[in-house]
Amino acid sequence: MKIFNTLTRHKDEFHPINEGKVGIYVCGPTVYDYIHIGNARPMIVFDTLRRYFEYKGYEVNYVSNFTDVDDKIIKRANEEGVDASVISERYIAECKKDMAALHVEEATTHPQATKEIPDMIAMVETLIEKGYAYEVNGTVYFRTRKFSDYGKLSKKNIDDLRAGNRELLVSGEDEKEDPLDFVLWKPKKEGEPSWPSPWGDGRPGWHLECSVMSKKYIGDVIDIHAGGEDLIFPHHENEIAQSEAANDTEFARYWMHNGFLKINNEKMSKSLGNFFTVREIGEKYDLQVIRFFMLSAHYRSPLNFSSELVESSKNGLDRIRTSASKVEEAINNSTVADMTGAETKLAEEIPAFVKRYEDAMEDDLNTADAISVIFELVKFANTNVEAGVTSKAFAQKIYDTMKQLMDILGIDIKEQEVLLDEEIENLIEERQAARKAKNFARADEIRDLLTEKGIILEDTREGVRWKRA
Repeated sequence: MKIFNTLTRHKDEFHPINEGKVGIYVCGPTVYDYIHIGNARPMIVFDTLRRYFEYKGYEVNYVSNFTDVDDKIIKRANEEGVDASVISERYIAECKKDMAALHVEEATTHPQATKEIPDMIAMVETLIEKGYAYEVNGTVYFRTRKFSDYGKLSKKNIDDLRAGNRELLVSGEDEKEDPLDFVLWKPKKEGEPSWPSPWGDGRPGWHLECSVMSKKYIGDVIDIHAGGEDLIFPHHENEIAQSEAANDTEFARYWMHNGFLKINNEKMSKSLGNFFTVREIGEKYDLQVIRFFMLSAHYRSPLNFSSELVESSKNGLDRIRTSASKVEEAINNSTVADMTGAETKLAEEIPAFVKRYEDAMEDDLNTADAISVIFELVKFANTNVEAGVTSKAFAQKIYDTMKQLMDILGIDIKEQEVLLDEEIENLIEERQAARKAKNFARADEIRDLLTEKGIILEDTREGVRWKRA
């Protein structure tokens, strides 16, 4: 497999650190609100990368963090008069619901910054001992110029940053040895959560958490580090500096970054009124259609989100599902079990579709070309499958192939049944009866069924409430 490596700026052949295993770290969201449609793109893209590696037989250690201490979280908490943890835990739960609705698999580990503070303090202590960091009035800074490779990911020259790009500099220049030095630990402020440290009560800088969590849950060296292209500088550049200075080894072998998402050819912004959460989009579109739309373009390309383009994706997904339904009908209605001679010959063409699909996926995760191959398979199926005529074995082979290729993309080959409100109420009643009878297995089964159908249950003092995800 070849991956476009942001570090080298060309496609590199992928070779894992450990044979048959892949460690992937993806920067996750800051949990102060519902995730927006821009957050969804890296989630979908790199979930698909994970699924493909698993399809190829790799054991994948997939780590994606939740930033659960941040200025935006603190601001929201102060506005609501609650602890910051109340805000972060609320939106972690909501984020997981949206991820499930997008068919994004649970990470192997979803670390949270606030639960890894001791290890962050330990890394800062290491950096101070090595001379890469220093403390001033309770703030610890990283000596950017001491790390000679600073700028190797973003291709930014450190002297150019100092001379001409003052907006890229971190505030607090009067305390620093150099204006380019960035914060590793900041002192406590009134109304903010804090933790004890050798430099006084405070909290970690944002860049530090990913360096620490990737080290703990994957190792000193990561196979693949991924995220949106907006994270290349300064976040990922600073991660490299911290990690390589602390660990004395390469931080990540391959760097993957997805392109920006625009809304109707404009940057998404609340001030422009084109800011949409996944939850809001889900009220208008099947989120499987949104996933299909996201994967219909190459992940590194800019992607424009518009009603017209999403409708086009919906029509494309409907074509695939309609064809699959026709093939399934042939399986169920066939009176002939084994393939005919002609069908056996036709079946020999099917592996070629799989090969072209794999070639596309292995060419820097080119899901757009992979989907084109699925449409070719759909055409093949529509031409060669006829209910009542086609053998069960031939139709099954086509169906299994279509399903497998769609499963890698995280998309159901069948449109999910939409439950009517009355059906939901009946299932909730059955669940309540099961709980009363202490049949908790059946109660959990019903809850899981409703979750699969996009129905979120909430047990309250007044009874059970439900809403569509």
